[in-house]
Amino acid sequence: MRKFDTKVQHLKYKVLREVARRAYDDTLLESITEIPKLLAPGPEPTMRCCVYKERAILSERIKLAMGGDKLNPNVIEVIDIACDECPVRGYDVTDACRGCIAHRCEDVCKRGAITFDHHQKAHIDKTKCVECGACAAVCPYSAIANFKRPCENACKVKAISMSQSKAAQINNDKCIACGACVYQCPFGAIMDKSYILNAIDILRKSDGNKQYKVYAVIAPSISSQFTYAKLGQVISGIKKLGFYTCIEAALGADMVAYAEAAELAEKGFLTSSCCPAFVEYIQKQFPQLKDNISHNLSPMASIAKYIKEKEPDCKVIFIGPCTAKKAEIQKETVRKYIDCAITFEELAALFDSRDIDLTVLDEDVLDNASYFGRIFARCGGLADAVAEGLKEQGREDFELKACSCDGIEQCRMALLKASKGVLAENFIEGMACVGGCIGGAGCLTHGEKNKNEVNKYGMEAKEKTITDAISVLK
Repeated sequence: MRKFDTKVQHLKYKVLREVARRAYDDTLLESITEIPKLLAPGPEPTMRCCVYKERAILSERIKLAMGGDKLNPNVIEVIDIACDECPVRGYDVTDACRGCIAHRCEDVCKRGAITFDHHQKAHIDKTKCVECGACAAVCPYSAIANFKRPCENACKVKAISMSQSKAAQINNDKCIACGACVYQCPFGAIMDKSYILNAIDILRKSDGNKQYKVYAVIAPSISSQFTYAKLGQVISGIKKLGFYTCIEAALGADMVAYAEAAELAEKGFLTSSCCPAFVEYIQKQFPQLKDNISHNLSPMASIAKYIKEKEPDCKVIFIGPCTAKKAEIQKETVRKYIDCAITFEELAALFDSRDIDLTVLDEDVLDNASYFGRIFARCGGLADAVAEGLKEQGREDFELKACSCDGIEQCRMALLKASKGVLAENFIEGMACVGGCIGGAGCLTHGEKNKNEVNKYGMEAKEKTITDAISVLK
């Protein structure tokens, strides 16, 4: 039985599965209106007020599963009609208010937004409140709470606000495509665009014409996913979909760690380039630090570049946990190497659209990367790999002082210190998702156990050093 963290993820998967199934059967366009009826047959609704609204929202989910709004450059989109159940954000007085006579909340409010009824219960005038939180901080009963919407709370770059219709809206100038809002929205009203149809098109043309080979570049965090099957069976399943072979993105991580170690020793201070959401965050919020970003491509792009240089006519599809990778592959420096990017959620949908039962397949292997390349999937892994890279290059005279940032809030603090010249460390490992790639929005499951699985996967590496791993590329 497949395990998803939430029913929202399961619903998203079902839409993707049905879209993929019909794409393979060449019946998608003529049967597109039948999918909502299949998933919400009625007559009684299971998720919304009525079955007709369920189907209307499902139709919008199908559009996103087919690539979404082509005029919107962001890979994250809001389904407006699905975003209508959350309360308006802001500070409110709860029933915990005791009607005390101290009125600290009133005294501290500089806007005069606090008033009292005849029971001395406090009330907040939303037209005057600027949501500074001062009243909540001084209330002795903690009776004033900030009812921020889950998407706003999840978005640490403050890219989400409310439209006039009270639906969420995304500021593309601030958004870094990390997908935190996608995972946290309890109604699935915010979703990442899917390029699953692109992947199917690439695979089908390869299978039919044999004009090119299709390589799967797989993120090391896959070791913590698909818990109902063995990793070797997942690899077999990927090949059964029509991929020529599977290459570890972790091998690209070995390449990056080795090169980044040399770059760090040369420059003296560096921020990592592996996480596209972190890189985007620097460029948008800390542009003064752009020159300090490692000039290396990400592990995904590095290994894809190597593959394309060896076989120019091939196609490369990245499979991983990351919504930001969908944005990264659109960049001029990367798009010539990666033809498509899909998440683990989308991979699960592909398997079931082709009725592939992973549990009955023989086990295949991934044996390209080192331990250090594989542990890139969790926070701290990159710093460990750079330390190993310095050691293997004989640069022990350079003292690595790494700051491993677990999530955007920690990234912000480190970058703020660096921008002011007061950061004690000389290397910032930036991971936008909490936990690292194992916490990516496109994962099937999240949690501390994923870290243990990645460490275990790293220990199984055939190549024990970074030099061993990248030697096969020469």
